[in-house]
Amino acid sequence: MVLLTSLPAASQTKTYFKDVRVFDGLNLLPSTNVLVEGEKITRMGHSIDVPSDATVIDGAGKTLMPGLIDAHCHVYGSALEDAIETGVTTELDMFTDAKMAESVRTEQEAGRMLDRADLYSAGTLVTAPGGHGTEYGFAIPTLSSPDSAQIFVDARLAEGSDYIKIVLDNGGIFGRKIPTLSIATVRAVVEAAHKRGRLAVAHIGSLQEAREAIEAGVDGLMHAPSDVVPDKAFIKLAREHGVFVCPTLSVINSATGGSNAAIVTDTNVVRYATKANIENLEKSFPHSATATANYNAASAATKMLQLGHVPILAGTDAPNPGTAHGVGLHRELELLVQAGLTPVHALAAATGNAADAFHLRDRGHIGVGFRADLLLVKGDPTTNITDSRAIVGVWKRGHALDRTAYLAAVANEQSSATPKPAASIPAGFGDGLISNFEDGTTAAHFGAGWSVSTDAIAGGNSVAVDTVINDGADGSKKSLLVKGEIKTVFQYPWAGVMFSPGIGVMKPADLSSKKSLNFWCKGDGATYRIMIYTKRGGYIPAVKGIQMVPKWKQYSLPFASFDGVDSKEIMSIIFCAGTDPGLFQFQLDEVKLN
Repeated sequence: MVLLTSLPAASQTKTYFKDVRVFDGLNLLPSTNVLVEGEKITRMGHSIDVPSDATVIDGAGKTLMPGLIDAHCHVYGSALEDAIETGVTTELDMFTDAKMAESVRTEQEAGRMLDRADLYSAGTLVTAPGGHGTEYGFAIPTLSSPDSAQIFVDARLAEGSDYIKIVLDNGGIFGRKIPTLSIATVRAVVEAAHKRGRLAVAHIGSLQEAREAIEAGVDGLMHAPSDVVPDKAFIKLAREHGVFVCPTLSVINSATGGSNAAIVTDTNVVRYATKANIENLEKSFPHSATATANYNAASAATKMLQLGHVPILAGTDAPNPGTAHGVGLHRELELLVQAGLTPVHALAAATGNAADAFHLRDRGHIGVGFRADLLLVKGDPTTNITDSRAIVGVWKRGHALDRTAYLAAVANEQSSATPKPAASIPAGFGDGLISNFEDGTTAAHFGAGWSVSTDAIAGGNSVAVDTVINDGADGSKKSLLVKGEIKTVFQYPWAGVMFSPGIGVMKPADLSSKKSLNFWCKGDGATYRIMIYTKRGGYIPAVKGIQMVPKWKQYSLPFASFDGVDSKEIMSIIFCAGTDPGLFQFQLDEVKLN
């Protein structure tokens, strides 16, 4: 199966790499010459002539590699721009907004993506009701039984999914308890995907889930098992079933108490690490006391699978805490080598192995006829893996990427950046009262106050307005009325009001002296969402749903009931509508922390 569509030719520029060390996607080649004409590599060897109109690149002391492939990420915002600046020319997304992916694909097929990485996507993942993937504050379709598998898969393919991602993870090794698909349903989804000629990959956590996914027929595992070190029987099972494995060691490191922040001290990385990416690399997941996930088990599994001739792919799982698009893949390469892979094997994981596993026939290798997605670095990353960061140039479809503006913007951002304030107890915190609206305004007793929050910042067009009205709860006079409309241009819509407890909007505040969020509300009977953003959680909120009935009702929601919330670093609390399209209206009063 080929996932690619034909692309129009780039302008017929010619580039001649002279006497350059070449890693071809699987092996290191002796120093040679490489000629690129238009978007393809047309000749390789010592005796090829230099065209008079070619740009000559001196390869002495440098290594030419295929453009890197991040085999597990989630694409939002500037992900594709950040990726290509660091030599990642293709991103394999494992769950994002299908409408956004469709829009990118249209540009990609029209040849308008020379300054961004290519995108291939699973679109909406396949998960059980309440399972992993449903916790991010927006509604997604879910699957309950094997009988509906083909219809479900066909719906994903109609949305534009290039392959199918299945969740088989009950959360147990990370101290959670969440629903997951039955083995019969996983098997039915795999069969449905294969019937349509598409790959099926599985998100797993434990060794048992990994074994069950392989036995169900998946083509690959997303994540290495990270509870116990595998036995030889598991390695044999993986090899005999022909699966590939994308360990995502960097995100497992972050999720098990480790840190990936050291990479941003590398001067080669700092040159192209945006402030947002640096901040995300410095984050880590909240760690549950009941979690049994073990980074050493995942690292050992990776080495054992490699030695067992199971293809290893490099993927970051960006933008989860502790990861980043682009720069994060260079950290993943480092962790693969630390796990026991040779630098050559690690580079293959991010080039040839990834292209071959996902049937991307035109990339991931350097050879005559392949697309000229290329990365040129100083030094030799086949012996010192961190040399992959010493980027000299990036080419996509033979087009040299002009990195000048990006690097200048990063340098300007870093030079003008002020130190980030640590989470602190906000002035005026006192008894924890946020607002009772009795003065007729939306003023808050502490923090940066209230603001309208909608999906407009992510490309949606849902709307909301807030105003104080004469109808209070529990004998008070006034309350905050919030109304608006959820629209479905954005796949994961939201609209409502946000309270920022810190010194600025989305600045962290230490609220740990209080244990719960308390408020009165009433509404139209629909289910509304309370979303809490924390510094560690980054752009992934913890979410609880409540029904706002037509009569005033008081709620007390312990912070501990929000999965993963650390009340020492809360950035915002959002009260918003559900994801169903249509008009909404609700009221809030006596909002405080106890």
